[in-house]
Amino acid sequence: MSDKQQSVRTALGKVRGLGSAKEGAGHFITQRVSALALIFLVPWFLISLLAAVRGGYDGAVDFIANPINAVLILLSVGVALYHMRIGMQVVIEDYIAKTGTKLFLLILNTFICVGLFAAAAFSIIEIAT
Repeated sequence: MSDKQQSVRTALGKVRGLGSAKEGAGHFITQRVSALALIFLVPWFLISLLAAVRGGYDGAVDFIANPINAVLILLSVGVALYHMRIGMQVVIEDYIAKTGTKLFLLILNTFICVGLFAAAAFSIIEIAT
């Protein structure tokens, strides 16, 4: 970059490191934090799922009916869907050029994630009660 191009940005803008969308650092941090949470939640979820399935249908229902397990399952699903939503949003923003298509896909991404979480939450609450 030449000196003239560098002087266009303010010192505060350089320090913040935000891109044109003004969300770059925020997405980066939330993506990493949700990934960190998933490092612990996914192994617990998979091991618990295998243990619950071994007990058959009644064992799985009993497993989900436990309040601690129900909360951890909801947390696992919620964090995974949030992580997916952020990742897909970045992909859509980076690779879709048409504004209308980009807006439609961003809205669809959010609706699908919210809908999947609502279905999971309803199912778990229905089983747990």
